[in-house]
Amino acid sequence: MFTNAERAIVAGVQPFCGMTASIILVVIALSLPLILLRLTKGQKLAPDVLKNPSNYIRSVDLQAFRNLVDPAEEEFLRSRLPATDFREIQRERLRATIDYISCVRDNAGILVRVGEAARKSTDPAIAAAGAKLVDDAIRFRMYAFVAVPKLYLGMLLPGRSSMSGSLADTYEQMTGRLMSLGQYYPVRSHLTS
Repeated sequence: MFTNAERAIVAGVQPFCGMTASIILVVIALSLPLILLRLTKGQKLAPDVLKNPSNYIRSVDLQAFRNLVDPAEEEFLRSRLPATDFREIQRERLRATIDYISCVRDNAGILVRVGEAARKSTDPAIAAAGAKLVDDAIRFRMYAFVAVPKLYLGMLLPGRSSMSGSLADTYEQMTGRLMSLGQYYPVRSHLTS
């Protein structure tokens, strides 16, 4: 069995493991509000972003984005390609999806700022559109926060289907709301292709 020295080592390690787990939980608990704040407020933006948000929003090819997140497209590729080819192509698709989501997440951060400004409008229709834009953009940013690690996991295990086609629809609706605020916040049609 165990010698007295081995028992002493094990007894000394057990409290340390419990303390380490406690420290990790405290760090996570303290970090969570900062992460949520970052998700809701987005990145630091230039002061003139509200004058013309489309100068800061990057263009997104919605058709390509829809294709990448379409489960039917994934199933089509899976049924037509040898397993090794499918895994390699699926990894490339997931990398591209991560790039799109990162771009759209950053755009959503700008839309949060525009929506916050519109929410302060005295016109009830503009204020309502701004509030909806803020809600959608924050929801999208939170979804992106969860989706990107899932996509990286999908790169390790490419047989898993992990995306929904509604992601592109949500982004299209957000940019549509920004377009409807266009008379107050000038935008160009390059936001979606």
